[in-house]
Amino acid sequence: MNIAMLATVLHADLDAFYASVEQLLDPSLRGKPIAVGGGVVLAASYEAKAFGVRSAMPGRRARELCPQLIFVGGHFKEYARLGDAAMKVLGDYTPLVERISIDEAFADVKGCTHLFGSPAEIAQTIRQRVRTELGLPISVGVARTKHLAKIASQVAKPDGLVVVDPDRELAFLHDLPVDLMWGVGPVTKAKLAASGIETIGQLAQLPGGRLERLLGPAAGEKLTALAWNRDPREITTHTRSHSAGAQSALGRKPASARVIRETLAHLADRIGTRLREKSLAGRTVTARVRFPDLSAVTRSRTLDAAINTTATLTEIAEELVYLALADHPEETHISLLAISVSHLAKDPRLQFELSLGLEHERRRPGTRPGLARQAAEGAVDRIRKRFGWEAIAYGAVSRGAVRSVPDAFRTLAEKDL
Repeated sequence: MNIAMLATVLHADLDAFYASVEQLLDPSLRGKPIAVGGGVVLAASYEAKAFGVRSAMPGRRARELCPQLIFVGGHFKEYARLGDAAMKVLGDYTPLVERISIDEAFADVKGCTHLFGSPAEIAQTIRQRVRTELGLPISVGVARTKHLAKIASQVAKPDGLVVVDPDRELAFLHDLPVDLMWGVGPVTKAKLAASGIETIGQLAQLPGGRLERLLGPAAGEKLTALAWNRDPREITTHTRSHSAGAQSALGRKPASARVIRETLAHLADRIGTRLREKSLAGRTVTARVRFPDLSAVTRSRTLDAAINTTATLTEIAEELVYLALADHPEETHISLLAISVSHLAKDPRLQFELSLGLEHERRRPGTRPGLARQAAEGAVDRIRKRFGWEAIAYGAVSRGAVRSVPDAFRTLAEKDL
């Protein structure tokens, strides 16, 4: 058989990872509903999920759903250590590993079967090793494409293995619920359900153009291709991101100037610090606002010059968020804010500019105000490097930025930048 037609792509996903680590560290928690976090649920065990508890849920709501829920603070160094160790197990069987988060990765074993057996045997060996050596459950999907392998690992949960026969791909795929697809979140799922589309097969059979009219041209075309298992993406082994981002789950907060300013300042602080540490800067800033009904809106701006200063990033993100809110005046509360910076460049060339006293001149890195802003933030970075992160803070952050999600938890998602 043509090697391209073999199911050699693995998607490995540690099950309820953060909660599983807590149950590993404290065996008395095994079999009990637990949640990592406090004010906001960062992660939940399967026992808690059975009651409807989920990530990003306010802690008060989680306790209402599950009165016996046990909250734990989180062991973030252990999450990083064990996540890295699980990824190393995959690397023992193939160099083609694409890590996409702290607890999941794709791997292609097409060049390794003569050494370690069939893809299914390799997947089973990986699962056994992760369980034996690390004490953690991991689910693995094996398929011919990345999208189908990821769906297979979701079907395999918890703690299972699903191998999709290349001859039965569509038969397997089309009976599954549509929200297993990459890119179908709660809002898209609701739109599809309103049109009577609940399975991937129903989506695949929609007449040409109807899905594009329902979801937009880009999303419609993408989902149609995935519904027919057309996914040409290959495993990408590089780890450095093409963008830097951070987000804060707020539960349900009023869309007030104070909440917006403090949250964005804290997010910009994390992103700007990471960019400057890596000598990176970016030209495109994107802000995302999610509302309590889980609908979301984004706004972006591409700049003439690349930036990495916290203050500039905060100001631009604020403007973008207010633009988004102006288009949704009926929304008075928000549940999440996020910022990302893309079009990154290493050590971008700085074009010096004359200071003419124009509005927002301080945002341009080549002007005198812009250079002063960079110098000040460089001093902040040096103080933190010597005395720790909490030794100094920016004004809006120091007045009480939203800290419902610990910085250590955010750092897990930022470690590969």
